[in-house]
Amino acid sequence: MLNNVESFQIVTLSLNLCSLKLFKIIKHLLKSLKISRPGLWFPVIWIYLVPFDLASRFWETPLFWVGLVFVTFPLNYLLYGLNDFTDGKADVLNPRKGNYLFGPKFNKKELEPVFWQITAVILPCVAFFSYLKGREMFLLLLFMIVMNIIYNFKPFRIKRRPPLEILFQVGYLFTALFSILLNDLEMLPWQTFLYLLLFAFHAQLAGQIMDIETDVLAGKKTTAVLLGRKKTKLLVLILILTEVFILFYWFNEWVLSGFLAAFSLWLVLDIFVFFKEKPYTVKQLKYFGIAINIVAFLSIAWVLYSGNLLQPNF
Repeated sequence: MLNNVESFQIVTLSLNLCSLKLFKIIKHLLKSLKISRPGLWFPVIWIYLVPFDLASRFWETPLFWVGLVFVTFPLNYLLYGLNDFTDGKADVLNPRKGNYLFGPKFNKKELEPVFWQITAVILPCVAFFSYLKGREMFLLLLFMIVMNIIYNFKPFRIKRRPPLEILFQVGYLFTALFSILLNDLEMLPWQTFLYLLLFAFHAQLAGQIMDIETDVLAGKKTTAVLLGRKKTKLLVLILILTEVFILFYWFNEWVLSGFLAAFSLWLVLDIFVFFKEKPYTVKQLKYFGIAINIVAFLSIAWVLYSGNLLQPNF
């Protein structure tokens, strides 16, 4: 029979083992969360929410929240996890990486299990949503997965074939289709899809501008690497001004178009006065990342409140 001291030692050892196991689980979850880049969740959240009408009180529906959770961690874990799995060399060199805003800075060994972990996360989601919404949902999710594989893996590896990697951002629009199908919403007007597509294009180019130096060091070809910083910024400016036109003349949207017009003025100063060909510092990039998240969520609130993107004027 065990005495009190031996019993205490066994209990202490058991608690320590449980604590160690719990610590490993939490560490693994935080690693996966960092791969999914919470600081870059805003594009898919924005696009997921665009089809909703505030009058429908969608937030009272549990399925809405299930879909919103899916497009944050599982979907972004797929998007960025596959990217990290096939692009670790450039990320290790990137000074803005290593955080929850822009993603991790993991070596090849740390990234080895990521592909199978993504599979373990995504397959149950595909099965669940396909069970709820049938064949159309299954085909949509399958298409989204295949697009990401084509984007990241050989022999296609579109992300290394500029400018196709920019055009491939059309995949973000399928988040809106997922939202529409899951929540039984009205199809968005084509004008809205066009605006969202230009938004996805300029967001991708903006990210590439931040990484020109590290991409060159890693031998990674992108549109921004080929064009250079100044020309890429000018392309972003053209895209944003086109968005301003669409929002103002097609949707009578004063708030978003006004903000983008003001940002365009700043971009002109950035290109010709302040930064020109100079890279941004890591601190500046982090401030920009925080600011764009704040602006994105404020704009989401406005879009839901106004409903303007659901009502083109022609």
